Amino acid sequence: MKPQKGFTLIELMIVIAILGILIAIALPGYLDYTTRTKNSECLNVAAAAKLAVAETAQDRGSLAAVTAANTGYSFIASSYCASVVIGANGVITAVSSPQNSNAVTFTLSPTASAGRLEWDCSVAAGTNLTLVPAECR
Repeated sequence: MKPQKGFTLIELMIVIAILGILIAIALPGYLDYTTRTKNSECLNVAAAAKLAVAETAQDRGSLAAVTAANTGYSFIASSYCASVVIGANGVITAVSSPQNSNAVTFTLSPTASAGRLEWDCSVAAGTNLTLVPAECR
């Protein structure tokens, strides 16, 4: 008689259990990563608004003169970014499109210092920070 070759049932069950544990740990992290990546599109789209604010502030002499009307910026919604709005003093508000109720509102506030603009990114209180790109945490 030849000895049988292959895996025993217990060995296969151990491998399946290990895979199940790895998937249970990795899947939520991956889902947060994909949502964070989708939310970061709004920050990338808002780069054009940041440029419009910077040019207008340079042209008008200060951030106080920056309004939505005089920047000339217009926004077209994308799959993952619902709106980008320039407010008074060049403050930009970007809202990501809700994916499974995970919409994030980013506020980009400019500060003029030494002839350049520095941007501070913040999110609303209570926002799940695992869904927010590192730039705004």
